Amino acid sequence: MPLLVNGERIDLARPTGDLIRAYPHLEEKAKLLRSQPAQIVEPKGLLYVQQREFAVTTPKDGSVSVLGSDDATTCHIVVLRHTGSGATCLTHCDGSDTEAEVSLIMGSVKSFSNTTGYGRLEVHLVGGFNDDRQLSQKLTNQLLRAFDLQPDDVHLVTFCVTELNDREEKDIHFPIIYGIAVNVKTAEIFPATFPEKGPDEDLRSAHVLTGAPLTNIYDAKMEQLHIGPYFWRPFPHVDFWLEQDDKQILQETSHLQKKQGRVVGTGLFWQNLTWNQTPQQL
Repeated sequence: MPLLVNGERIDLARPTGDLIRAYPHLEEKAKLLRSQPAQIVEPKGLLYVQQREFAVTTPKDGSVSVLGSDDATTCHIVVLRHTGSGATCLTHCDGSDTEAEVSLIMGSVKSFSNTTGYGRLEVHLVGGFNDDRQLSQKLTNQLLRAFDLQPDDVHLVTFCVTELNDREEKDIHFPIIYGIAVNVKTAEIFPATFPEKGPDEDLRSAHVLTGAPLTNIYDAKMEQLHIGPYFWRPFPHVDFWLEQDDKQILQETSHLQKKQGRVVGTGLFWQNLTWNQTPQQL
């Protein structure tokens, strides 16, 4: 079944600029979202989702009321919600395996929903900018196509990506929104920042750098956060990186930061790759 806007199937053969012009309300909604100041979301009731992670829950959850993620540059943050059950999924995509990831989050939301009854599946896409390598545009196209291939109707409600999330300063382009949160009780989506991104922020980042697939970090039925166990092969030359200061690491790994949409190069981050080089050490 197709990806829909206002009940009409999106023509993915056309450029995204044509999509914006065909449905001006998407641009207006993106403008409204961009105009909101980023809210600081404190840890209580928050489930923070890192890159290549996802979490799904429902309004009945007694532990989690907000799902959120940030540090997205070329990455996109995706919120998928069933309006009948209120089941809500948030994920942070980087284009590593978009079609499989979309199928995974679709299944996670449908497992909490009766898709043959009341309600519909709605998707919200936020992130990216007009980057030189066009990684954001590539990911936007991948996500649109992946949702269009799903067996269920999916309604595109928020489209604040790439050119609609871009600002220019001295001929350099930047994203406007780097992070969002969704209130699973009210369905409100808003720009957000997060003082706390744990638990185990650096360990989870190391998992991504070593090639992790998209991982579900939350059991909504048990209301339990699941971190690991993680497995990776010994990372080459990690001792060299541990000898560098943070500034040098950030300069030398800028290509990774651009690809992943977040800063990964700190001493503590690399220490995790040293302390946990084999599965037996986790």
